[in-house]
Amino acid sequence: MSDQGGVLGLFSGCTGLGGVQASGRLAWDAIRAANGALGSLRLFCYGDTGPDGPASTDGFHTNSRLKAVLSAMATPRRAGIVVVWHIALLKLLPLFRLRRAHVVLFLHGVEVWRQLRWPERTLVRGVDLFLSNSQFTWRRFVEMNPEFAACAHRTVLLGIGAPLDGETPPPRTPPVALMVSRLARHENYKGHREMLDAWPLVQQRVPAAELWIAGDGDLRAQLEQIAAERGLGAAVRFLGQVSEQDKQCLIAHSRCMALPSRAEGFGLVYAEAMRLGRPCLVSTLDAAREVVDPPRHGLAVDPADRESLAAAVGRLLSDSPEWQDWSRLARKRYEQHFTAHHMQQRFLLALAPTHKGMPDE
Repeated sequence: MSDQGGVLGLFSGCTGLGGVQASGRLAWDAIRAANGALGSLRLFCYGDTGPDGPASTDGFHTNSRLKAVLSAMATPRRAGIVVVWHIALLKLLPLFRLRRAHVVLFLHGVEVWRQLRWPERTLVRGVDLFLSNSQFTWRRFVEMNPEFAACAHRTVLLGIGAPLDGETPPPRTPPVALMVSRLARHENYKGHREMLDAWPLVQQRVPAAELWIAGDGDLRAQLEQIAAERGLGAAVRFLGQVSEQDKQCLIAHSRCMALPSRAEGFGLVYAEAMRLGRPCLVSTLDAAREVVDPPRHGLAVDPADRESLAAAVGRLLSDSPEWQDWSRLARKRYEQHFTAHHMQQRFLLALAPTHKGMPDE
């Protein structure tokens, strides 16, 4: 790996709880832990700032566009590798006026499943290596932008946390299906409407079943109205924004993570659920199958198929030998593939040969 000028990291935000921020923290921590093998380090973090951000002692953090521009222009013009953790940050790259740096761009999902516009396309042509959080993300990106299909690419599946210490916690009774995500209008693809529409059929199969929805946003009021119109009453609980500790408790109480989304580039919440031995319900339409690998660790359905959706939820809520197998295998899959350490090792391995030029995967 080239260490001429070291590594410049362009990362989005510090305090967000989304997959982009969480994976970004892990990636930069991995770069820092490389014990100087990558040369000098410079972190440029633009977005929400706070004390829990990555490497606050060796970087610049701001949510001011003006300060970001001025700092970029004042940064010393040396870097062997530039890691850009979100496509929106590419627009800052020309301000650094770097020479002969290898540019690595991480693709996260729905934000790149579109035809790029000029001048964004021009900036992307300067990327030397593409990393993606799933094979699905890469396929969708090149379907929409075929001129990049032959570019150097590596898949870096994400990870989070460390293996659970101790026994898998038992789920509560009555059985709970859990959904955890932002309830935002611009992310109205997570499967909440479909789950609410299917819940009367779920209740026919498992009368005591409960649906817990954690998260908040400008979509919540609409979802609460749908639940009221369906007469779901106490069977559906809207829990609002929850802390990290409370989220782990909710997962432990649940019998499955049911998030049949239509547009996940990866879905860290599935890995979090499997860590605690919870099988997952995912859709057949996005990258979640690369994480959960149904039917060994959960089930996949088309969320538009109300009958199939209800049947799958009913199976995942059952107290059965099938559920015990799912629980055991889900935890094992997490421990073998999706810890934070696994993600960091995959990232460093993908980054290592950037100074030589890499063939397409």
